[in-house]
Amino acid sequence: MRFLSLWLAASCISSVWALHASEVGVVDWYKSFAGVPRIGAISTAPVFHRIGGSNGSTQSLVLTATEKNVLAAISPVDGSLAWRYLFDQDEHVIGLKAHQDVVAAVSGSGGATLRLFDALTGDLRVEKRLHRPDAGRLFEPETLGTAIAFEKDDVFVLSNGHILRRVDSKTGELKWCWASPDEASLVVYSKIIATPSVTYVVGLAKSFASYTLHVTTLSSSTGELLESMSIPSSIKDGLVDFLVLSTAGQSELTPHAIWFEDGSIRVLKLTPEIKETSSTSKGAVYKRVVDVGLSEHGQFVALKDDGTAHIFKLTEDGLKAVWEFRDSASSNQYAESHYVGGLDKDGWPFIARVYWSHVFKKATAHVFAAHLADGKGFSTSFTFPFETSVHGVMTHVALDAANPEEFKVISRLVLTTSTGAVQLWQQDQLHWTREEALSDIRVAEFVELPERKIIAALGREEEETFMARLVRQTSEAQDFPQYAINFVKRFVTGSYASVSSSVASPTNASEPLSRDTFGLRKIIVVATPYGKVYGIDSANGEIVWSRVFGLGWAAEVGGHILPVKLFVTRTVSDGDSPQVVLITQRRASNTLVDTVLFHIDALTGADVRGVSPAGALLQGLDVIAGPLVEAYLLRSGNSKIVVLLDEFVQVHLYPDTSESTAVYKKALPSLYFVLRTGPRGSQRLTGHQISSVEELMGRDVAYPTWTVSLPPSEVIYSIIPKPHEPVASLGKVLGNRTTLYKYLNPNLVAVVTGSSSPPSASTCSVYLVDGAKGTIIYHATLPSMVDSCDIHVALTENWLVYDYYDGELGVDQAKSHRIVSVELYEGSGVDDKRRSSDASSFSDESADVTIFEQSYVLPRGITTISATSTSYGISMKDIIVANENHQIQSFPRRFLDPRRPKQKPTNQEMEEWLTQYEPLIPDDPKRVLSHNYEVAQTKRIITSPALLESTSLVFAYGLDLFFTRVAPSSTFDVLSENFNKAQLVFTVGGLALAIIVAKPMVSRKRLRERWYD
Repeated sequence: MRFLSLWLAASCISSVWALHASEVGVVDWYKSFAGVPRIGAISTAPVFHRIGGSNGSTQSLVLTATEKNVLAAISPVDGSLAWRYLFDQDEHVIGLKAHQDVVAAVSGSGGATLRLFDALTGDLRVEKRLHRPDAGRLFEPETLGTAIAFEKDDVFVLSNGHILRRVDSKTGELKWCWASPDEASLVVYSKIIATPSVTYVVGLAKSFASYTLHVTTLSSSTGELLESMSIPSSIKDGLVDFLVLSTAGQSELTPHAIWFEDGSIRVLKLTPEIKETSSTSKGAVYKRVVDVGLSEHGQFVALKDDGTAHIFKLTEDGLKAVWEFRDSASSNQYAESHYVGGLDKDGWPFIARVYWSHVFKKATAHVFAAHLADGKGFSTSFTFPFETSVHGVMTHVALDAANPEEFKVISRLVLTTSTGAVQLWQQDQLHWTREEALSDIRVAEFVELPERKIIAALGREEEETFMARLVRQTSEAQDFPQYAINFVKRFVTGSYASVSSSVASPTNASEPLSRDTFGLRKIIVVATPYGKVYGIDSANGEIVWSRVFGLGWAAEVGGHILPVKLFVTRTVSDGDSPQVVLITQRRASNTLVDTVLFHIDALTGADVRGVSPAGALLQGLDVIAGPLVEAYLLRSGNSKIVVLLDEFVQVHLYPDTSESTAVYKKALPSLYFVLRTGPRGSQRLTGHQISSVEELMGRDVAYPTWTVSLPPSEVIYSIIPKPHEPVASLGKVLGNRTTLYKYLNPNLVAVVTGSSSPPSASTCSVYLVDGAKGTIIYHATLPSMVDSCDIHVALTENWLVYDYYDGELGVDQAKSHRIVSVELYEGSGVDDKRRSSDASSFSDESADVTIFEQSYVLPRGITTISATSTSYGISMKDIIVANENHQIQSFPRRFLDPRRPKQKPTNQEMEEWLTQYEPLIPDDPKRVLSHNYEVAQTKRIITSPALLESTSLVFAYGLDLFFTRVAPSSTFDVLSENFNKAQLVFTVGGLALAIIVAKPMVSRKRLRERWYD
């Protein structure tokens, strides 16, 4: 009861900050994603699926497994997520297949688990463990050795490359299971054909220089082995050079096995006894076969040596080439073609060739249907304006078709691009685009927007003459009367902007982005590993601009760009358009690694260097010919300089000008860097300073100044520097009027390490280290989960917060997730002021610190942690976390105060609002910022101050994006929305009128008094 009353009292104090239902979707926004489709295997790539209704109608979905380990269904109507299922990170989804209203998926090593979903709603119908995850065979790729097939209401599942099961798709009941009698054999099965009477299991056996086809037949009703035989064959690439064909649906033909061997296509008719011999298709010489997803409809594509594509179809007379795509031979005029199959609502197959034309700068699709035109086949084509400069290149295509008239075919294409976008085109019309690359943001930063009048002036005032400026300001003065009228109207009616109102522009607004009254609207610049950078409006989450990275010289050999760090190098207060610098690593396909820098206008995405025009690829600057070790932003007055260290610890500056060099040289004595050195297993934490003597290539070089030797086999997982932020108060006044002065060492860094010893002895550690001289200020050893140190750290001012999982059992102890709050103060106690914020780090007193520490039990684990930030640091700081329930939650600093007394608070402690310590932090739903949104797999939370000191902006990103704003100390700098402004105006006006009326009366009274005096 005592704890409950204290908790309720504390909750009432901050109840004004809780999220109201009316503010949902107004002060926050949420964007859900599935992830970039996993296109490496046909069993996980996007595919159209139609679900038939009772009235004969059909509903289609796009099904896919993604790189974020999600099984998703996307509505082709508007691109929205119909449903999604999140798999555990250590249980990769490796195959899916849909049949009528069921979607089957296998996941885990070797296909350890089978799940069956409702195709329309995503409801989980069946979850069945096929084998223990640690018993799964590890194949490369991991999709090998698994397959799914349907027969009526049953699903046939192949797992571990040698076990086949028949499972009832409605109940999950196992009807029979067959395992290869020789599990240690070299045969790995990977294909299934299920018929009412016989089930064919086809795989490959490894021989000396190639693979040999192996076929096993089973009774579909009992699982009894009928026959098993190796087929004389020599298959070079076992992943793509063979497939099995059947014709379930329109006709029932005997299944066939197809494989590519020595330039020819070999065909084997599959029978229960496997008595047939293979034959060779006559005709041209081919270089490979392509599975277009129509093997169950007896069709595939084969490519000749010159790239010409032929469509093969299984007929009553055997395998026949029924169509050749015109002009499909390889050419420099167009990119490599994508061949894909699809079905219409009646189940008839279509095959499309989709490619990009370098000549016409458009994409083209040729679609062929073998069953049309009385079985002679019908082909149609169209072009569509796919933009490579915006979305990169096409990496995968899924096809859906309709045949409303005899000689008319309407096609829908779902494209996956190299930048992570998923698009749906219906003929030449783009219906929607999903930027799934935003599910894998690597770096993100808030950028403040300028005022509207500043935006209008940017770019013209530098070249404006005195007379032109005088004319402009005279013209602008004509708007003053209207401004005065609007001001009076706002004052009288109280119609001011509100902190709980939306700051988004109208949907039809064409004006550039500008700051709102309270600075709640900013632009969020994010970069992804899919070669693209975005500018996102923080008001509504819409993409304002995006640019695709150019590869520079690596465009000739191929490669990709990986973002590393993002710095805001110019802000609105600097008097120009805000700018950011993005540091990336370019990994070319020839294994060369370079450090490339992109300088971007944050408002428009324009190239500040002026090298890349709008609409073209954004080309970067090769700043280091090699890998990057670390990068920092040097702040000195209004100057912001990017300092980069290469693998030889040489210093590179951007911009590399005489002005930036002068600023850098001036700040050189106070620059300290903390780096991890040494090989894994014997790593060390090493402090560096920069020598002013140029070496090697005429550049400054960093040299080690101190080293912290870690215990043997300890690995450094992360180094978290103290953020650059304002500090309003240098101390905390206690109830007895004494003061604890904050330890504000600007060189403080937090370090997370872990031991690679056996799991029984493995531990994790958290250090606070003085980056200038290597003094360990704080150290804690924590229990470790097996093979990982999943510790998240937030460091702000003098406050360190971190979490860990305690899996140890003891007396009065249980397994739990815990959060630790640590506060550091100067000296040996109260009123001991050492000026740690500006004192030399080499002072003997710099390590004299008083530490308060306390741990609390969390209701559940968290995936990332951050602290709020405000303009001047006056407001109380809250801790913002993402928990394992896919929620964004806040914890007030008062609840995490390590000085909370363990007995009844004294009067002096109550003056500080200290409540009695309780180990468990309640799961208060009022503190859930994301309310009912499922913000999944959040990996980082960043915060930014608004113009209001009370308000902090919060942006969480991972699989999903979520944005909101919080006021940890309530909105003390803004009047409440229900404040009666009209009454205030009338009261002030009434008092003024009373003064006007009373003033003459008082004057006359005083005059009479003087006469009588």
